[in-house]
Amino acid sequence: MMQTFDAIIIGAGQAGPSLAGRLTAAGRKVALIERKLVGGTCVNTGCMPTKAMVASAYAAHLARRGAEYGVVTGPVAIDFAKVMARKDTVRFDARKGNEDWLESMEGLTFIRGHARFESPTEVRVGDDLLSAPQIFLNVGGRAVVPDFPGVEDVPHLNNVSIMELTEVPEHLVVIGGSYIGLEFAQMFRRFGAEVTVVEKGPRLIAREDPDVSDAVRDILEREGIAIRTGAECIRFFKSDGGVGVGVDCTAGAPEITGSHILLATGRRPNTDDLGLDKAGVAVDKRGYITVDERLESNVPGIFAMGDCNGRGAFTHTSYNDFEIVAANLLDNEQRKVSDRIQTYALYIDPPLGRVGMNETEARKTGRKLLIGTRPMTRVGRAKEKGETLGFMKVIADAETKEILGASLLGTGCDEAVQSILDVMYSGRPYTTITHAVHIHPTISELIPTVFGDMQSAE
Repeated sequence: MMQTFDAIIIGAGQAGPSLAGRLTAAGRKVALIERKLVGGTCVNTGCMPTKAMVASAYAAHLARRGAEYGVVTGPVAIDFAKVMARKDTVRFDARKGNEDWLESMEGLTFIRGHARFESPTEVRVGDDLLSAPQIFLNVGGRAVVPDFPGVEDVPHLNNVSIMELTEVPEHLVVIGGSYIGLEFAQMFRRFGAEVTVVEKGPRLIAREDPDVSDAVRDILEREGIAIRTGAECIRFFKSDGGVGVGVDCTAGAPEITGSHILLATGRRPNTDDLGLDKAGVAVDKRGYITVDERLESNVPGIFAMGDCNGRGAFTHTSYNDFEIVAANLLDNEQRKVSDRIQTYALYIDPPLGRVGMNETEARKTGRKLLIGTRPMTRVGRAKEKGETLGFMKVIADAETKEILGASLLGTGCDEAVQSILDVMYSGRPYTTITHAVHIHPTISELIPTVFGDMQSAE
């Protein structure tokens, strides 16, 4: 029997439930379908559980440094079972809250199961056929298994399975020197594991400026994490001591052995088993759904939000996708995804807060630039906390005074970068920040000084 709705939402990540709330509040009859876990990546395997583990790792790190602050402590030990239980409490509570919200939402039919298209307006879930003139996809993504020789012959972890470990690895080898890999690398080093990061490219976090990349490497190496870049021939093989990894870097031993391998080499969208071909929905060569500025696919009435559309791979961009769709469909606004200013953070300690262009990107525009930098050793708040690693870098257009971007690497910088983002959205010049009064002592109070010290870039 056919069930008809005003809208069908597939996926209960960050965008789907919020859109369901707006649509039902507007009197629409909505079906929301989720085949696995409500809350998506953020709640279940991303932001919330990983940051809970990062918090435990930070507590261990600070405890080991207690004597620096005049705090007398004994030997620091890790109760890994309690670390993981705390992580589970955080994510389970968040998931339960989302589930309760959906189940109480008037006008919403919440369905658990695997949805597949039968036509541009029809979706099948098991024996049930659902129809709606508008269908919204919020199906997320998953970890990629890289095509390295021997990868299928050895046990390996991804960002999901590593959070189900019951003991700290003796030697964790992280394949991939980007955001997810580096967070787990530092975290498990602080839990007591030996850690090696293997990166195929010449440096870590390659999308960042070289000076940022170098500073991040220095931070990690200071904690005893081995970094192997330029690993051109990564391969895997069974070893008596665990899993062998061939790296063939320009320097260092050509092979290393780890007890555990974490593959952190990228993600792919969950679009390959939705029956998109039956709906005529176009995808790019990587499987991302092609969308326009309103996040509508090539098929009128079918929209894609979140990780599956290739327009952002973060919780905040997924939620912003919901806001764009809701504004255009319900609020008679004209919002575009291209109006979004890129911003994100790398949650190592200290964190990296990024907004807008980096220096490399800004120089490619051909504009006359102003660039200001300041090491965290000159930031009062950082000195007071005893956390002075990193630096701040801000970039502006020399003629228009428009803020083009910033890279803030230091304690509290994942929060401080928001003040720059807000000014960028307001369209105001960087002098808006230099004239503002900021609370002392905070990290944000130094941002006006960095902008004030800007010099012309050669």
